[in-house]
Amino acid sequence: MHVLIIGGGGFLGRRLARELIEKGGLVQGGITRLTLLDRAFPEELPKDPRLERVEADFSDGELLGKLLGQRPDVIFHLAAIVSGEAEKNLDLGMAVNFQASLQLLELCRSLALRPKIVFASSVAVFGGDVSRTILDETAARPRSSYGTQKAMVELLMNDYSRRGFVDARSIRLPTIAIRPGRPNAATSSFVSSMIREPLHGKKATYPVALDTEIWIQSPKRVVRNFLHAANIAEKKLGDDRIINLPGLTTTVREMLHSLERLTDPGLIKLVSRQPDAFLEGIVLTWPPNFDPQRATRLGFVADASSEEIIRLYIEEENIML
Repeated sequence: MHVLIIGGGGFLGRRLARELIEKGGLVQGGITRLTLLDRAFPEELPKDPRLERVEADFSDGELLGKLLGQRPDVIFHLAAIVSGEAEKNLDLGMAVNFQASLQLLELCRSLALRPKIVFASSVAVFGGDVSRTILDETAARPRSSYGTQKAMVELLMNDYSRRGFVDARSIRLPTIAIRPGRPNAATSSFVSSMIREPLHGKKATYPVALDTEIWIQSPKRVVRNFLHAANIAEKKLGDDRIINLPGLTTTVREMLHSLERLTDPGLIKLVSRQPDAFLEGIVLTWPPNFDPQRATRLGFVADASSEEIIRLYIEEENIML
């Protein structure tokens, strides 16, 4: 079986690749070839004859056509211009998040490929009244360009699946915490930074009030849910291929208290509030309360607590406390 990861150089793409190489996990069968597509690969990947890296832009239609011409069976579409950058640069966000995704679907159609596609969408497709609980049938009403672009691609994935051109499933990711490495341009980047940086002896800031609620999931659970999405039988999904992943509702305050309970209490002195109107204007439109009954029925998983998420990061990064 041939698997293609678009965005394979990102931290989730690399993590997914390692999981596939080391453990497999797809019910379709063993992996004979694993292709990673991204503009750069900043970290060493497992050495395995089945794995190949392609350094190129996802929006390069000629290159993408060649890769699809190799007829991958499963495609994980993780590539995106992140939320803050997409808000600041509409043209770039539209080119990568929307137009390149449409190009992917059109190439699948023209090649009569019909692969299984797992598309990484986002809870940023929701906006407005953040006090409400998001149900499976709640309509997407984004308040950011990033959320709008993700919502448009979700609808295309549904329609191209309905027409039989692809077998897609769009999973709406919560804010991912804790991301390793450096802060990025995502508006939710502070959720990881305010835990990650103190653990490495560095200062960090957060732009919102302490009691701001957020909907989060650990990288470990996200990768497990990617694989689970690829394994779900098409007949179980029907025409609606969009799934709100289960997550954990917590607050900035609770995450900092969890860090304090697990480590030296002095660490949280490295974290302070630094208001940012641009970030607040986006983050505060993302609803933190979900009732993802469909995802639960389908077998997707969530984290138990913010403490568990922080403990996972400490263990995976081999941080000595």
